Order: sequence, then C-alpha cells, then structure tokens
Amino acid sequence: MPVNRSTATLINAPRGLAGVVVADTEIGDVRGLEGFYHYRQYSAVDLAQTRGFEDVWHLLVHGELPDAERSVEFAAETAGLRRLPDEVSAALPAIAAAGRGSGPLAGMRTALSLLGAAKGFRPVYDMDVEQRRVDSVVAAAAVPTLLTALHRLGRGVDPIEPRQDLSYAANYLYMLTGNEPDERRARAIEQYLISTIDHGFNASTFTARVIASTGADVAACLVGAVGALSGPLHGGAPSRALDTLDAIGTPDRIDPWIRERVLDGDRIMGFGHAVYRTQDPRSRMLREIAEGFGGPRVEFAVEVERQVEAILAELKPGRELHTNVEFYAGVVMELCGLPREMFTPTFAAARTVGWSANLLEQAQDSKIIRPVARYVGPGAPVEVPAWG
Repeated sequence: MPVNRSTATLINAPRGLAGVVVADTEIGDVRGLEGFYHYRQYSAVDLAQTRGFEDVWHLLVHGELPDAERSVEFAAETAGLRRLPDEVSAALPAIAAAGRGSGPLAGMRTALSLLGAAKGFRPVYDMDVEQRRVDSVVAAAAVPTLLTALHRLGRGVDPIEPRQDLSYAANYLYMLTGNEPDERRARAIEQYLISTIDHGFNASTFTARVIASTGADVAACLVGAVGALSGPLHGGAPSRALDTLDAIGTPDRIDPWIRERVLDGDRIMGFGHAVYRTQDPRSRMLREIAEGFGGPRVEFAVEVERQVEAILAELKPGRELHTNVEFYAGVVMELCGLPREMFTPTFAAARTVGWSANLLEQAQDSKIIRPVARYVGPGAPVEVPAWG
C-alpha cells in the first residue's frame, strides 16, 4: 500500500541506514568501540577457542549451547544431512559448466534453489518454529557439499561424497581437497568458520531477514543472502588481501608501495572496518592462529600489518585503521590448503548458519519489512502526452 505523505511521518535515514536500528535481536551484537562481538550471551572469540562448529551452530539455531550428550547428537544429525538429493547431484555438472567463469558462489545460488525444491521447502509463514529449524539445518548442512562439488566440477574433477565420521570443518576440507586434513589444519579452519558465523546486521544478513519477513521459504532467504554476499563491497576481500601481499613482494617494498596507494586515495585491502574503531577481534585471533603455523609468509604478513598501521596513523591521523578479519583469514586459509577462489565460498559456508538463525528469528514476526523511499524526481502530477 502506498504511503500517503499527508498521514505518514517520513524519517530521513542516513545513507546505507548507518546506525539505524531496524529490529531487535537475541542472536548477537557487535560492539565496535570496544572491539568485541558475541553470539547470544557468549564471546564469539571465546566460543571459537573452546567449542566446535556444531556446538555454536546449535547455540544459534536452538538458543543454547548443547551439553555433551546433545553435542554428539546434533553433530550426528547434521552430518547425516550432508549428502545431496539425487536430483541436485545430477544437476551440478550443468550448473558448474554454466558458471565456469563465475565460480562456486554463483553456482550456489542456483543449487540452493534446486535443493529447496527437491526437499519440498515450504514458506516459513506456513510452518511452525520446529519445522523452520529443520529446513534451516537441512540447507546449512548441504552447503559445504554444494560448494566443494561445484569447485571440483569446475576444475574437471569428480566431487567427493561427504563423510559422516568427520567434523563439519574436517569434512569440508576433505571434500575440497580429497585428503583427510590433519587435526591442526581442521581446527584452524573450524576456528575461522566459528568466528565468521554472524556479525550484526550486515548486508547479506539483513537481506535474508527482509526475505524472511515476506514469509518465503528458507532456500529463498539464503539465496538472497548469497546474492548480497557476492557483491565486492561485502565479500571477496580475503583473496584480495593476499593479492596485496603478493603485490608488495618483499619487506623493503612495504613502505613505498603502501604510501603511494594511500596518497592516491586507494583502499588497502584487509584494513579498516565499517563498525570497529579498534582492532577487529577476529583478526587478532586469526593472527595468533597464523603465528602458530609460523613461516616466512606469516612473518611477512605481520610486518606488513605493522608498517601499514604506522603509515595509516601518520597519513590519516585521528582515524583508527587496523587489520580486519579478511587480512589474516586469507593467510590462515592459504596455510590450510584452500585455493583463493574458495575463500569467499568458505566464508559463505559459515555465514549460512548465521543467516539461518536470523531468518528463523525474523520469521517469528508477522510484520513485513516495508520502508519507504523519498521521491526526488520531476514534480508530479504531469499530464501524460498523447501519441502523435
């Protein structure tokens, strides 16, 4: 229904809705001034350091951390949902071939829609809370299988069937590479995945909630979120941060390379964040993980961070610009054997769980999200010109 300006009060929101509260949530919060974020009542970094991915998944979609017995049950439940329906598996080669130049994330949009159809997902508006949860878990459990299969098919090799005896992270690496990962690398990827499950009302999360507010099915909500994530202003930075390290090349080139780009007004990939005004806690944790591996690549990344922060403090005084999650995420994923084209899809595999929690929460509110726009075009009404 159109808004009548004579009866409605229009509020001029800032560009990008920056700072505008659009909903209440119990899922988590990002406290940018403090450099802290949490999932429900727990520090997200503490969860990444002490719990497995499945436990945090349970926390977000069920609202509580599982006890030891329930932890085993939920891990087994989600592992049993990794295998794709035959109709979806049969279509993946065509999806991969059609999107050979765009990668697995683009193919995931099509594959998720097909998965929802094959599984008979119904609008969340027509289901109770528990059935919504079931559909969200079914979809999230299948995402790693979809992504790794599309990646392998795009490279001309057969997909690898998921294993139920491996954790979420270990199975993901196994399906991606064909080799069972060592415990250290599997745990490093698991910690990265946990740290990126959710992070406030970012563009993709908000997109999922807007679609959920219409009552659409789980797959539709997730497809919309993936579409938002595909934009270069939202996803894709981990590989670009590594590209920066490659472009600099050696320690003696750091200062001149960075100064030139800052003075030209270019953005330094992997630095700065829209919310944090201090160090990104995810970056701090991932740096510790990277330093645990050690090696020349890590030492170079740490030196780049040190010099870039010093140069930014000198050239942009008064602005707090530090490494964000993407900088060391790229280093960690590279150390664990992930190809760069799978960095953002890996992020999406984690964030699917966060999107699921958000769409489930939004589905409990029957009010559709329907803002208004301020018309700034030519004055109206204008008489429509006749033909001839």
